[in-house]
Amino acid sequence: MQTRKLFSAVSVFTLALGLAACGGDSTDEADTSTSETNGAAGSEERSITLMVGVKGDPFYVSMECGAREAAEAAGATLEVQGPDKFDATLQNPMLDAVASTKPDALLVAPNDVKASVPPLKRIQDGGTKVVLVDTTVDDDTIGVSRIATDNNLGGQKAAEALDELGVTGKVLVISTDPGVSSVDARVDGFGTKAEELGFTQVSDTQYSHNTASTAAQVVSAALAKDPDLEGVFATNLFTAQGVATGVKQAGKSGKVKIVGFDAGPDQIKQLEAGDVQALVAQKPYDIGLQGVEQALAALDGESVTAEIQTESLVVTQDNMDDPEVSKYIYKASC
Repeated sequence: MQTRKLFSAVSVFTLALGLAACGGDSTDEADTSTSETNGAAGSEERSITLMVGVKGDPFYVSMECGAREAAEAAGATLEVQGPDKFDATLQNPMLDAVASTKPDALLVAPNDVKASVPPLKRIQDGGTKVVLVDTTVDDDTIGVSRIATDNNLGGQKAAEALDELGVTGKVLVISTDPGVSSVDARVDGFGTKAEELGFTQVSDTQYSHNTASTAAQVVSAALAKDPDLEGVFATNLFTAQGVATGVKQAGKSGKVKIVGFDAGPDQIKQLEAGDVQALVAQKPYDIGLQGVEQALAALDGESVTAEIQTESLVVTQDNMDDPEVSKYIYKASC
């Protein structure tokens, strides 16, 4: 009887040890599986929103292409949004919607240095990593990184391009709207270099409100007032398109030299036709790609570069077919 009891106790003890061992192995496997699943999920669940300055602009399309490449390489999702017009009153409600969805990261080209601050602050305070691309805001606390063209230098290059085209006297600057950081810097850079080169600006900076038809009207009025106008600097894509149209309608294509900023498909056609003499091309693809890279670094707790300035180059009929230049012509689609 005692032997039977002893045998039973040993059997139960041995069985318990076996079950404990199996349970331990099972737990370890479960932990490993859970860890691996969480690691994969962490990568898959990373969501990035790109809020462009305006929908359909080849500059921002090219930026999207760069952002998509970087997001796909990292296994992150990318959603692209943007207003139909470069206008903070249209973009801000979209940013408010982003605040409610709380993506992991937001790449954004703010439409106004001041008006864009409140919604961006709400998004950032909600835990989303914000990267400013192309344009910025006055609040230095917003954005883990700011990536944009050296726009002041780009404006200087525009003045130098007019100089190389033989302009010596009266010039005009037509921009989009005041309060947009990128174009304001271009205007400042142009003004500094224009003074050094001895140009005379016929008026204060005029504004197209980012509309080609308005730019055409502005340059037509300027030519009526100053028929000896020699050169025009148009600070962005749509403005340059309108300036070329207005100068052509005035019968002064080629006589009034035009330097545009940006190198979209339509502008390249105007360059080929001789309606525009030079373009300052940015590198939006690089901006989009680096924007995603900086956002992911911030999410991983890695080192982030607070400010990145990308380069620009002058495109003319003489160099536009050079592969080192043509690769920076903007895309209509990815």
